[in-house]
Amino acid sequence: MRKTKSADNSRRQFLKTSANAVVGLGCLNLRLKASSLVINRTREDAPNTHNMMLVGTKGAFLSHLPMFVAQGSGPEFDSPHRFQVIMEATFTDGERNLTDVYFQDRVKNPTVKMYTLNPEDFVLSNLDPKGVALKKFRGSALVRGHLERGGKSFIGDFERPPEGGAFDVNVVNVVHFHEFDPGQAKPSKLEYLLFGKSSELFLAHLITKPNDFDQIISIKSTGHPFTDEELRAGMHVVFSNRGNTAKDRLKEKTKDSGVLQIPGAAPQMLQVEVIREFYFEEGELFLPPTFKSTAEEKNAGFPD
Repeated sequence: MRKTKSADNSRRQFLKTSANAVVGLGCLNLRLKASSLVINRTREDAPNTHNMMLVGTKGAFLSHLPMFVAQGSGPEFDSPHRFQVIMEATFTDGERNLTDVYFQDRVKNPTVKMYTLNPEDFVLSNLDPKGVALKKFRGSALVRGHLERGGKSFIGDFERPPEGGAFDVNVVNVVHFHEFDPGQAKPSKLEYLLFGKSSELFLAHLITKPNDFDQIISIKSTGHPFTDEELRAGMHVVFSNRGNTAKDRLKEKTKDSGVLQIPGAAPQMLQVEVIREFYFEEGELFLPPTFKSTAEEKNAGFPD
């Protein structure tokens, strides 16, 4: 039994059918602290489609594609996609190791920046390591390119996925998990989450409140040799000389210094050189969101 892929559960369709998509929020100017990225969840969402970006050749790292939508009647944003989640995963089909298939495909296609995962519907909040700590969910397709923008499946079938999914997505480690909080302050300075494996390092922009942006870049760094155990924690890096805007974000070939926040240790300076921008999106993190390419997206080479 096969099912035709429908847009009904997509992030874009959610917005088109949401009556709340035009409501705005005010922003505060207080400094965000990593320890405050937790709110008391008042409800559990129904299972939904949570598409994810995929990066890495030494480890497979997934980054959920989030959206805010508008504040509902409670303290939360009214969207099942109101979470920033970064995790390391493996892909298997029975005894078959599909993670290596992904690694090989990336190496064979060095000009392709974006790889994406289309999972079967599941409850994203169950990935919270402080909660249920979901260890496995099903995947429908791994896509070379952006699955919502013409990407091509190389494992599974995004357009006509098999009933129940094509493979297992095994959660190795949740690097970062937080739910967007309308009452939380937005950082005034540019802040990233550092993750990776071995010598392969990435920064993901810390997303907090609209209007915001999503970005994943690969970097080289000096000033601190990282262990895999340190990278599992998803450390914060703050660039105090840059505002928290898309225009001020770290771009390819940029070199800059940030402050590395290591849990249980004194902050350290980190020299960063940006190698590649794998993903950049701002329109879908506006309130209300837009699916038309912004000027900054066009300049960065990430058109709609």
